[in-house]
Amino acid sequence: MEKIILDSEEGEEISFFVIDETKLNGTQYLLVSEQDPEKMEDEEGDATIIKCVAEEADDVVYEFVEDDAEWDAVISVFSELLDDVDIEE
Repeated sequence: MEKIILDSEEGEEISFFVIDETKLNGTQYLLVSEQDPEKMEDEEGDATIIKCVAEEADDVVYEFVEDDAEWDAVISVFSELLDDVDIEE
C-alpha cells in the first residue's frame, strides 16, 4: 500500500496511506487514511479526500477537499469503486 507524507500548516509531517485514487474532471483525487487499512481488519477507520493541485518535477502538491459539492461528487465515485467498503459521509 502506497504511503504519502504531507506537511501540515504547522510544519508537521503527516503520513497517509492511499486507499484508492481516481480522476474526476481532469483532477486526481486520493482517498487516504492515517491508519493502515490492511492492519485494521473489520474495524472502522477515518478517511479523507485530498486532491492534486500542482505537479512540479518530482514534487506533487495536495490539498484537502473542503468544498461540499466537490466532496459529494468525489465520495460517490469512491463509493462505486469500493463497493465492498461502507463509506459514510
